[in-house]
Amino acid sequence: MTAHNCRFCSAPLTHRFVDLGSTPLANAYLTEEQLKQPEPSYPLRAFVCSQCWLVQADAFVPPEDIFSHYAYFSSYSDSWVEHARQFTVTARERFGLGPASQVIEVASNDGYLLKHFVEAGVPVLGIEPAENVAEVARQIGVPTEARFFGKETAADLVSRGLAADIVIGNNVLAHVPDINDFVGGLAAVLKPDGVVSVEFPHLLRLIENIQFDTVYHEHFYYLSLLAVEKVFAAHGLKVFDVEELSTHGGSLRVLACRATSTAHPTGPDLAKVRADEAAAGFDRTKTYEAFQSRVAPIKDGLLAFLNEAKQNGKSVAAYGAAAKGNTLLNFCGVGTELIDYVVDRNPHKQGHYLPGSKLPIYAPEKMDETQPDYVLILPWNIKNEVVAANSRVGAWGGRFAVAVPELTVLG
Repeated sequence: MTAHNCRFCSAPLTHRFVDLGSTPLANAYLTEEQLKQPEPSYPLRAFVCSQCWLVQADAFVPPEDIFSHYAYFSSYSDSWVEHARQFTVTARERFGLGPASQVIEVASNDGYLLKHFVEAGVPVLGIEPAENVAEVARQIGVPTEARFFGKETAADLVSRGLAADIVIGNNVLAHVPDINDFVGGLAAVLKPDGVVSVEFPHLLRLIENIQFDTVYHEHFYYLSLLAVEKVFAAHGLKVFDVEELSTHGGSLRVLACRATSTAHPTGPDLAKVRADEAAAGFDRTKTYEAFQSRVAPIKDGLLAFLNEAKQNGKSVAAYGAAAKGNTLLNFCGVGTELIDYVVDRNPHKQGHYLPGSKLPIYAPEKMDETQPDYVLILPWNIKNEVVAANSRVGAWGGRFAVAVPELTVLG
């Protein structure tokens, strides 16, 4: 299915944001047996709606094919787990959450966030479409239902007495093909003065820092506050506060409530982010159409670095079997001829191969065996965490590098 009309407002989509060619699904990790089979690939491109300013990708694969069995487990990033813990502390204090409250998290993954509410005695429910991930959450004591979220699920939860004091959706709003059904569900599951808290990578940072590798098929949207406020308002929600975060290369945490609620005063940063986006030209199509020309130099820089390393007899490994890394490698046409392998802490990915580039995935200890001259960090958003946790690389003279927003050898 190709989206020729905006998924939110149905206006025709005629303005291109970025076109990255044809690539496999970024999280479709391969088994050894699958290496022998043809690998499906799909056009990877995004457009901006000139009516509501929602940036959105074509959709070729139903979400059931992507998210019903998922290889991403949040708990394998220490910094992300700590980010989630800190949120639960501030949310309990700010919104008075306690034993009589109900917290719901949509796309709750392996329970990495909700477990902190459980430990504090706050009732929770996770909604997670991937059964294999939901089961991991249940094993650590986080009640989790394996289902997709929308208006129908929200109505079922409310009918069971599970209306939410706060409903949380971190890095999920970009993943839902039917954004009207999803946001309508967020509104419907709330108590009268309940709060919606959603986090998503901020389109402003994506454009500023040329984070084109965060474009992949599992991401249907690339979100601005401008567009999100329009979507929320259409479903009876008003944004009352926003917080700028450093996660995922620069994110927003948007807090909203029912338009009829008077319980939540407007926060001071709302006007700032609105003004920042206006100054960046987020209400003009040329702002978005100018992005494509900034992507090619990153490809050129990475290929020049890898080819020079090869010519000089230097070995290169990659760190982090991340979706963004797959977009980068496949757009640049990089495979095992230039990078030997990739390592990742997630045992669910180890023993598999990256889609497209077909790099084998090993545990981080593989680096100790081969002692690569360079380690290319694919999830650049956690580069500081990676460098700190793998300082031994420097002991054998190895150096880390990142490719976005430009090729940089660290240290």
